[in-house]
This record gives sequence, structure tokens and C-alpha cells, in this order.
Amino acid sequence: MAETFNWPVTIYYEDTDAGGVVYHSNYLKFFERARTEMLRAKGISQQVLLEQNIGFVVRHIDIDFLQGAKLDDKLTVVSYLTEMKRASLIFCQEIVNPDGDILCKAIVKVACIDNMKMKPKAMPKSIILEFTDSEC
Repeated sequence: MAETFNWPVTIYYEDTDAGGVVYHSNYLKFFERARTEMLRAKGISQQVLLEQNIGFVVRHIDIDFLQGAKLDDKLTVVSYLTEMKRASLIFCQEIVNPDGDILCKAIVKVACIDNMKMKPKAMPKSIILEFTDSEC
């Protein structure tokens, strides 16, 4: 289950604060985009899931800001799944620079929900299969 997914990020002016350092909340956006692209790379369309009233919501995040990213930095968001349960996924994500230094890391628990009821819902088997590469 530890297959990694890499997503490139370039730091733009809009991502930074007055000092030219990435504003802390923007790291969450980078992590979110990387998880979305990881699903997309596996053929999982969030639009199709929404049409089925299935959504993914962040349930919990542990985040550690280690070093600031700056304007024009070219970084990579490294993501991998560490745990899968009936209605949740846990991702480990890191933002790294070209030297391999980790600038920020997070453990993100994502819950699968029924969008109409706003309650936990078992993930579709198709998603489980994409992450396990085996029959359920």
C-alpha cells in the first residue's frame, strides 16, 4: 500500500506572505491537490463520485512545518496511503525540495461520506481495488 505518488508544485507570488515565504494554509492546498491528482491517476473521478453522492472529507490532520518554501521554489508533494479502512483512508504527505529536504509533512485522515446525509459511508469496492490491487 506504500506506492508513492509525486505531484510537482511551483511557488507563486500568491502563495507567499509579505516576507516571501509560503503562507502556512497554502501547504494544505498543495496536499489537497496532490491527493486529488493521486485519485485521478488511479482513474477515480471525484466528479463521478459526487454524482453518486459520495464525497471525501478531511477528518483529521497532523502537520509539521519544518522549513519555509519561498517564491519560485520548485517542489514535489510526495503522497502515499498508509492505512485503509471501510470508510476512511490515511495518507502520509511530504513537500520536498529538489535536494530531498522535507519542508512540510502531514498525516491526513480522509473519510468517505454520503454527501446527502453527511454521514460516513463505505467506500466503493472500485476504490478499494485501486489501492489494494487485489480482489475484496
